[in-house]
Amino acid sequence: MVIQARSVTAEAFDQFVLLPENRDRNFELIAGEIVEVVSNSYSSLVSMLLGGRVSVFVFDHGLGWVTGADGGYWVGDERYIPDAAYISKVRQPQPSHDAYNPNPPDLAIEVLSPSDDRDDLRLKIVNYLNAGTTLWVVNPPLKTVEVYVPGQKPRVLTINDTLDGGAVLPGFTLAVKDVFPE
Repeated sequence: MVIQARSVTAEAFDQFVLLPENRDRNFELIAGEIVEVVSNSYSSLVSMLLGGRVSVFVFDHGLGWVTGADGGYWVGDERYIPDAAYISKVRQPQPSHDAYNPNPPDLAIEVLSPSDDRDDLRLKIVNYLNAGTTLWVVNPPLKTVEVYVPGQKPRVLTINDTLDGGAVLPGFTLAVKDVFPE
């Protein structure tokens, strides 16, 4: 849901999200517009299943930090809140305490929900890739995972495939069917 339709600077956005009335709400800055992030129970469940697996892998291997659907990041001049994200200790030795981490994540996981805007998603994909972020776009109705890696062609994985961490999370694998609870 677009909150602010006129173009907003990153600085104005950063001030807006810190207002007391916005404390318990999640916002993204997409193409100069303030967008409130809203999900649904099923998309949230899927993001927790996948994000949880990534989190355990990262923790067990001492690789870095994983955030959930409240962890925001600067991606260029935009501000995004992926459903889950990973940033390595190599790039960020300590976890960020900022409202929006000034470093883009190494991996972002976006789980589609009915409120997502396709144009916003396309823009986010381009911006994540330009920032050097690998992106997994999970589509619950289609039971697919689109994998975007900077400098590579996108791949679409189905429930018959296995998702792997590639160069970002070497050794991580998960059957796509295990991302969806049915």
